[in-house]
Amino acid sequence: MQALTDLTCVSTACPDDIDPINGWNPTEIHIRIYRPDAAIPRSVAYRSLPESTPFMSTETPFHPRTSALTKRFHNARNYWVPQAFDSTGSIAEYWNCRNNVTVQDMSNLRKLDVYGPDAERLLQLALTRDISRLSVHRGYYALLCSEQGAVIDDGTLFRLAPQLFRWCCGSDESARQLESLARENNLKVWIRDLTLKLCNLAIQGPKSRELLQRLVFTQPAQPDLNNIKWFGCAIARTHDRDGIPFMLTRSGFTGELGYELFCDHRDAVALWDAVFAAGEDLGVSPMGGDALEMLRIEAALMISGAEFGGETEPDEAGLGFAIDMRNTEFTGRAAIDRNRQAPRKQLVGLKIQGDELPQHGDHIFLERQPVGTITSATRSPELQQVIAMARVATELAAAGTMLEIGRLDGHMKRLSATVCELPFIDPQRHKARQ
Repeated sequence: MQALTDLTCVSTACPDDIDPINGWNPTEIHIRIYRPDAAIPRSVAYRSLPESTPFMSTETPFHPRTSALTKRFHNARNYWVPQAFDSTGSIAEYWNCRNNVTVQDMSNLRKLDVYGPDAERLLQLALTRDISRLSVHRGYYALLCSEQGAVIDDGTLFRLAPQLFRWCCGSDESARQLESLARENNLKVWIRDLTLKLCNLAIQGPKSRELLQRLVFTQPAQPDLNNIKWFGCAIARTHDRDGIPFMLTRSGFTGELGYELFCDHRDAVALWDAVFAAGEDLGVSPMGGDALEMLRIEAALMISGAEFGGETEPDEAGLGFAIDMRNTEFTGRAAIDRNRQAPRKQLVGLKIQGDELPQHGDHIFLERQPVGTITSATRSPELQQVIAMARVATELAAAGTMLEIGRLDGHMKRLSATVCELPFIDPQRHKARQ
């Protein structure tokens, strides 16, 4: 709060004037004084663990450009990132990603470099894919699981050199798990957290390749842009050998053709300007988190805290495709194999009647029996209806099954829903693969 006049402050820490929660004992009042010309910072204390020292959320290196276009930011771990932009809004940003090309600040992604003589060995123990089959300049989507088979984190692993890997993930827990496994197995490996030094932009949409063809320069030892297939990567520069260096990956979170650019934080503004200059006549626009949420649900892309987290197993989260049982060593393999014999829940899509949007955690019913929960929901601009991802009993996961979503107390109000297959749009992911 910022006081506009002199105030006298009194507090009893009571939510109302009736209940003496603290026995009517006055509580301490802390007042911070700001200079008249000073702006009050907007911050959230972020802890990677409850016992960790908190640090205040901050702006990403792209903030000088994004803040000129919007004041609508939301907190993503330790960064403020845009929700939507003033000149477009989330619906227009959604359609521009579908039809043209968008640019999104994704710097809150965690970036870990894993390197050394035992780097491959460590990642074999940690991740659910067979890392020995991963070529240089290629990547895998993979999971990091607990011994009990629950998904701890997910991400994309890129092999930049024979013994150098970059793990781009969502949680600080990845670093702790990797460090713990390295110590337990006495491995010769280094794990370097580059999250604050590397920032990244997602260039997404059917015209993303055309934009980057005007911008990307690669040395002969690196793959050419036009030869980088889905989950490929290269080290590139803008325009020529003297341009801004960045890591280029063919990846994204929209279900569309897309790429991501990872650069040093000191080059962020210059890279942003170069991308927008290259795409000016292609209809390039920035995109915020609200539009991304619609796109990722339509594409059935799972996130922590919604489709997985806690005790959720990969198959229950719709992530069974990321398990490679040829890797006989990864953490949680035995539990996952055991749980696959009789899975209790399955991730499905729901098409919902009406325009009311269910919330994460809403219960799903068959008559009066709870049979599942909503994980994510949105109104799809392309399908023109409310859709959701949900975890339901395996016996009810067949397409066409009629269920109900409970609102209020679960019984007083119901939303009718029909089970459907995932993804909702482009089930073979032809757009991202093209």
